[in-house]
Amino acid sequence: MEHLTSLGCSLVWLLLLQFYVVSSVVLYRQHHHNNNNNPNNRSPILQGNQTSCSLFMGTWVYDETYPLYQSSSCPAVDVQFNCQLYGRPDTEYLKYRWKPANCELPRFNGLEFLLKMKGKTVMFVGDSLGRDQWESLICLISADVPKSQTQMSKSYPISTFKFLDYGVTISYHKAQYLVDIDTVQGKRVLRLNDIRGNANAWRGVDVLSFNTGHWWTHKGSSQGWDYIDDGGRMYEDMDPLVAMERGLRTWARWVDSNIDRSRTRLFFQATSPNHYDSSVWNGGAATTSGSCYGETSPVTTTLLTGSMNPGMYSDQTNVVQTVIRDMDNPPFLLDITLLSAMRKDAHPSIYSGDLNSQQRINPNKADCTHWCLPGLPDTWNQLFYTALFY
Repeated sequence: MEHLTSLGCSLVWLLLLQFYVVSSVVLYRQHHHNNNNNPNNRSPILQGNQTSCSLFMGTWVYDETYPLYQSSSCPAVDVQFNCQLYGRPDTEYLKYRWKPANCELPRFNGLEFLLKMKGKTVMFVGDSLGRDQWESLICLISADVPKSQTQMSKSYPISTFKFLDYGVTISYHKAQYLVDIDTVQGKRVLRLNDIRGNANAWRGVDVLSFNTGHWWTHKGSSQGWDYIDDGGRMYEDMDPLVAMERGLRTWARWVDSNIDRSRTRLFFQATSPNHYDSSVWNGGAATTSGSCYGETSPVTTTLLTGSMNPGMYSDQTNVVQTVIRDMDNPPFLLDITLLSAMRKDAHPSIYSGDLNSQQRINPNKADCTHWCLPGLPDTWNQLFYTALFY
């Protein structure tokens, strides 16, 4: 087996948040006829404090029992993530299961989720990667309770899905920066020190999962603000990592002051990497497309030459780690960055309903940021499920 130390890259060490024990990561296939690997025969060996299981270090295993649902049978999948509907010809990317290095994950059980969460609320807060995960969780649960009465509302900024028979509500709150954005004289003002507007929606929620990252680095037409307000001073530009840290510290202060941890479970999801630079996993040489377009299998550690976006995600990871470390009541960190970095094959690429017919034949328009459903966010939710209940 090849060890992570063979990467020889400090950026990857940063992605591991520096406090995980380095373990072997390889890619291999396991066939469904091997009884030892039958998911129904697996016995999870986990503890809530993770002393016996490094959830985020491990192996992508080929598993014929996957995926756990079909997009055609899920009421929640947006066209943006519905790769099979929009012509993706391969299905191998649907067949990979995450196996931690020193334990087995419990198989996701939607009925168990509903029974344990009966009468409670779950909310994902953040950017569209949080929406990706929200829809995935709905699909995973729905597959196990196909006859359950449900109710869905997709709106801005909060979308909800209710499993009426169990009194369970699962919501997504679009808040890319977590802190507030106000419109002043037609201009969007990002308030690094104010979170009251967004945070009103988080009060009384039983399980909160936050994420932020990508939008802090957007520039030009994709930038989400016109001015930044930092303590009453207005800026037209600011170092994105400085702005992110100040915004996150505002969030952290609000959480420490307002979240009753005896009744609310709190999670923070690490940065989800993109795959726009194929030289990173191709031995330093770019592929013809230069991105995730045409990729059909995970990357192995021997091919990784650095972070999936050198410098950015490791720096964002440091910001998140620093802020969480300073909190009185820190969240559980779902550190999905490295395991997601290996999944260059799992993006919508050109198979997204958000693209028009001409864009869907143009590799330069590939979406290498979001993830297909079914797909990688199902693993995020399996880890979320494990952290919640095991």
